[in-house]
Amino acid sequence: MTIEDEITHWWKDEKGAYQHHAIRLESEKPQRYNGFPRDGRVVVRLLGPSGSTAMKLSPDEALRLSTQLVAIAKDMLNQKRVLWAEQEVF
Repeated sequence: MTIEDEITHWWKDEKGAYQHHAIRLESEKPQRYNGFPRDGRVVVRLLGPSGSTAMKLSPDEALRLSTQLVAIAKDMLNQKRVLWAEQEVF
């Protein structure tokens, strides 16, 4: 399994102490199983102070998820641009 990327998110808890969570993206290469080609897997692993959990996604599922994330992020950035444009008017 290959680690492709890791995104760390830092935040403060109620006591003011810094905590972090991380999202690690891993991949398993496609391979032959009993003579037949099999899809590889994209693993999304969530790492936190209390442990970790992972989801194994097929390439199709990973593509659907990434497409949704891009669409949501673009929409949110456009909404922020509108808010900045309204801010500059005043």
